[in-house]
Amino acid sequence: MYKIKTINEIATEGLDLLTPNFRIDKGEEVDGILVRSAVMHEMNLNPSVKAVARAGVGVNNIPLEEYAQKGIVVFNTPGANANGVKEIVIAGLMLASRDIVGSIDWVKTLADQGENIPKKVESGKSAFTGPEIKGKTLGVVGLGAVGVLVANAANSLGMTVLGFDPYISVTSAWGLSRSVKRAVSYDELYEKCDYLTLHVPLVDATRNLINNATIDKMKDGVRILNFARSELVDDDAMKAALSRKKVARYITDFPNATTLTMENCISIPHLGASTPESEINCAIMAVHQMMDYLENGNIKNSVNYPECDMGVCRNDARITINHKNIPNMVSQITSVMGTHNINIATMQNMSKKAWAYTVLDLEGEVTPEIVTSLQAIEGVVRVRVL
Repeated sequence: MYKIKTINEIATEGLDLLTPNFRIDKGEEVDGILVRSAVMHEMNLNPSVKAVARAGVGVNNIPLEEYAQKGIVVFNTPGANANGVKEIVIAGLMLASRDIVGSIDWVKTLADQGENIPKKVESGKSAFTGPEIKGKTLGVVGLGAVGVLVANAANSLGMTVLGFDPYISVTSAWGLSRSVKRAVSYDELYEKCDYLTLHVPLVDATRNLINNATIDKMKDGVRILNFARSELVDDDAMKAALSRKKVARYITDFPNATTLTMENCISIPHLGASTPESEINCAIMAVHQMMDYLENGNIKNSVNYPECDMGVCRNDARITINHKNIPNMVSQITSVMGTHNINIATMQNMSKKAWAYTVLDLEGEVTPEIVTSLQAIEGVVRVRVL
């Protein structure tokens, strides 16, 4: 039986999917951990831990490389909360267009005006007007699970949509409306778009993607939405652009000391995926991925190891090997099998940057000597027999 520990509250709809081969355990000697936002960088995990599943997309709270070195596969749940984020982005488009928040705050100041309130409203409402989004051009930076949904929804609302993603997946491409136009560069989006919405991960290449130089390439009065990652935007550059009206409005889901002092900025308290449906979907996906890995050795949506799917083992045994992505690993692994007179029925070897993963379905008994020989190969960090 596999023991699973939960950190943070995980939706019961996900936990209820655990089969009798799994049980929730509060101890440290567990096989897997389900987590949401808890910071794990300072946690000392028991060597028994084989997998960590994040019920959400961002994994900044998890030490990915450290866990890879220990043979711990880290999963996230891309797409599970995509609809919740899409809906708040569409709301963000409206908030960016008309000063809805400002008008609501202003109306509250009229509470003591009694019968004069309707007249005051009519005379003062012009200060909060703004453009319709229909017919305007929206640039979508990143066409992953969320970006595709946002692009399609904006297109259905009558916007001209330009999308840019040099790494778009086949799945995302199939889901994208044919009416969404393809941009060939970031600069094309900057030059043509009235609205810009960010949907890319935070990596070195995207940190401070929106900065003084890129803002200068944009239309005067552009409206920018960031529901992806705070660090995609240079806050100082954004504050200056808002002050000089180069950017008409900035909507961010990541408040901080700078955004809260920005003119014409609406800071939303990280509500993008804060829906019960998103939490349930993330929990369900995380549990399924965790069970499939622990029982079958299959990896889907890992952020520190490669994808690998061998289905269910139909031979005598299955061995999984987490190892460094270095030359001669496969030949050393297969040599061990040959030395012990074990036939390999099926094998997959997959790599992702510095790390690789090999799965072998075998004909014959896996002895402790075989496991010891595999563990002795330089670069191997974990061997499992399923």
